[in-house]
Amino acid sequence: MTASDRPPNQLLQMLDAADFDLLRPHLASVEMVRRTVLGEAGSALKHVYFPHSGSVSITVGLSDGQMIEVAMLGRDGVVGGGAALADGIMPADAVVLFPGTASVLEITAFRAVAAASAPFRELMVRHEQALLAHAQQSLLCNTLHPVEARLARWLLRARDLSDSESLALTQEALAQMMGVRRNAISLVAHALQRAGIIHYARGQIEIVDLRALEATSCGCHSAVKAHQLRLMGPSP
Repeated sequence: MTASDRPPNQLLQMLDAADFDLLRPHLASVEMVRRTVLGEAGSALKHVYFPHSGSVSITVGLSDGQMIEVAMLGRDGVVGGGAALADGIMPADAVVLFPGTASVLEITAFRAVAAASAPFRELMVRHEQALLAHAQQSLLCNTLHPVEARLARWLLRARDLSDSESLALTQEALAQMMGVRRNAISLVAHALQRAGIIHYARGQIEIVDLRALEATSCGCHSAVKAHQLRLMGPSP
């Protein structure tokens, strides 16, 4: 089976033929429905997901009930890979943000392939390193940068995963992902709309001027992409 015959997940595309043949009998295709919880912090993991499309938000919660997104992944990643290689306990929540499809397999099958293939294990470890770098950059961004730059960075990441200038998302959801008040998102979104950078209406955000959005963003988006390239190489 050639890469073009495989599911459109970058990690599955990167596997050599022998390793993918080990994995293939265990893979099933599923729909990722918006707001579906793929893994819950502190809970035993049952399945591992390789998204084909859509995106998954990795979030952590606070004792007061608040939560914040620390990373977003899609067809460039795997949900639950690190937990499967470790103790099988999810360290954070994984929730479908934008709907799509994914290849799914049971954790026991994932572990069996990892035990049989050193290159597969290495690829999964490098992915977890890239995901950690993403989470660390998000923490830095949320701590140091203004909401306008953070929102621009978030929209650029969402666009990268969706290959679309149009994103179905409410301001409430954005505020929750970014750990800020809704009125802060509203003010910044209105300012970006007045500048002709985005258009927002009825839960739909459209990126109008990509270059201006990139200029508005901080350097964190580029830093995350550089980490991804260093650890994972060019996208297949």
